[in-house]
Amino acid sequence: MRHTQVVRPAGAGHETLYVLLVSLLIVALAASVVALRGERIDEQAIASHQIDARRDLTAAEQGIYTDLRVAYDEIQLMREETGALPGVAALAEEGLPPFVVDLGSQSRGEHRWQLLPNATYLGLSQMPQVAGSFLLILPEANGGEVDVWLRRASATTLPEDRGQAALIAAGWQQVVSHYDAGVTREHRH
Repeated sequence: MRHTQVVRPAGAGHETLYVLLVSLLIVALAASVVALRGERIDEQAIASHQIDARRDLTAAEQGIYTDLRVAYDEIQLMREETGALPGVAALAEEGLPPFVVDLGSQSRGEHRWQLLPNATYLGLSQMPQVAGSFLLILPEANGGEVDVWLRRASATTLPEDRGQAALIAAGWQQVVSHYDAGVTREHRH
C-alpha cells in the first residue's frame, strides 16, 4: 500500500500577513516623515521693476549676469589693490568675461562696455534681440551688495541719476536672484 502524506506549511498565511503589516508600517512611517519634514515651495514675490535671474532672463543674459557677479569679486580685489576702479580695458586684459571681446561675448549680444562715474559699468548691447543692455552698479563700500540692471530696448537711455527711481522711470529692470529650497536644496534644522 502506498501511503501519501500531505505536509502543510507551518504558518505560511501568518508569515505573509506579518510581512504585509511590516511593509504597511514602513510606508506609513515614511509618509508621515515626508509630510512633517517636507519643505514648502514658496514663490518669493518680486517687485514689478525686478526680474528673476533664473526664470526671466534669456540664456545669453543669464551668462552675462553670472559673469558680472563673478567679475564683481575681481573688480573689488583690483579696487583694493590700486585704490581705484579698473577700466574696461584693464578688465579685458585680465581676460575677465563679459568685458573681454571673444566668441562668447559676440554670441551673447556684443556688448560695448564702459566705466561711468559713480562706480558704474555700462554694457550696451549691439544685439538687443539676443541680450539686453546691462548696468553694473558697485557699492560705495567694500562688502556691499552689487546692483545689476537690464534694459532690453534697442535704444538704451541712462539717466544722470542712477538711483532706483530714475532707473525704473527710464525702463531699466533690476535683476534679482532668490535662492529657495527648490534651487539650493538647503535644509534648515
